[in-house]
Amino acid sequence: MAGTSRNCGGGKTPWGSWISCEETTATPAQPGQHGPVQKRHGYAFEVPIAANGPVNPVPLKAMGRFQREAIAIDPKTHIVYQTEDRGDSLFYRFIPKEPRNLAAGGELQALKIKSAPKLNTGQGLPRRQPFEVEWVPIADPDPATDTVRYQGYEKGAARFVRSEGLCYANGAFYFTATSGGQKQLGQIWCYRPGRTSTAGGTIELFVESAGKDVLDYPDNLTMAPWGDLICCEDGNDRTNRLVGITPQGQLYTFARNALNDQELAGVCFSPDGQTLFVNLYHPGMTFAIWGPWHRRS
Repeated sequence: MAGTSRNCGGGKTPWGSWISCEETTATPAQPGQHGPVQKRHGYAFEVPIAANGPVNPVPLKAMGRFQREAIAIDPKTHIVYQTEDRGDSLFYRFIPKEPRNLAAGGELQALKIKSAPKLNTGQGLPRRQPFEVEWVPIADPDPATDTVRYQGYEKGAARFVRSEGLCYANGAFYFTATSGGQKQLGQIWCYRPGRTSTAGGTIELFVESAGKDVLDYPDNLTMAPWGDLICCEDGNDRTNRLVGITPQGQLYTFARNALNDQELAGVCFSPDGQTLFVNLYHPGMTFAIWGPWHRRS
């Protein structure tokens, strides 16, 4: 993927590829903090798992141009859900024209809470209360300036405080709002799609941090084989952990970074569920943690 920039969380597809996500909207006119660029950035790119050499980075422009973090795909509908790492981010979905062929284009939409247009979800919302949603279209998914989120908000889309990690499990999508919540220490949201692509579905606040000792800036996350979420912290203090979250919303420390104060990222399980992999941001290390794990009764 030579030529792409600040590739972040991304996500896998059900048909054997990886979607790489640029967490920057740099342009030649506005290069940002990482130096000059020759092209627009802020796109998603598809990489075949079978690739054994460089892949031509073709931007999937219909999926939107924004400061993208991660994607997850509904295996039933092939709708692509996407997060955006901004303080005023939206939660997006992309409905492809052709399943398994994202390059063929489609429609980009943003989540709107029906009962509360333009809702700022950062504070004041109850846990475990489902809100009905609808999806508003993004007229220009590839603007010259970084305005995709403004387009959605003007149509009533809800704002999230730095939506980052995203995973699909058991018919639901879980995503983090890294600095959301009353104490600005993080939230985890659960979106459940409707039965059809035209149905809105529901969203609810699954977890909100009550203090740094339990959860501090949740970032990447995945669903464990035993039914708990495993979430990476990217906190502001000197301790970063993997935090487990039960289906009832109880939090526990699964592991901690005892080497330095850097964030853990990219948590995932092997296909057989026996090995947990996680990266250490600096000095650039990958750890493997073996089970056996025991499913909760």
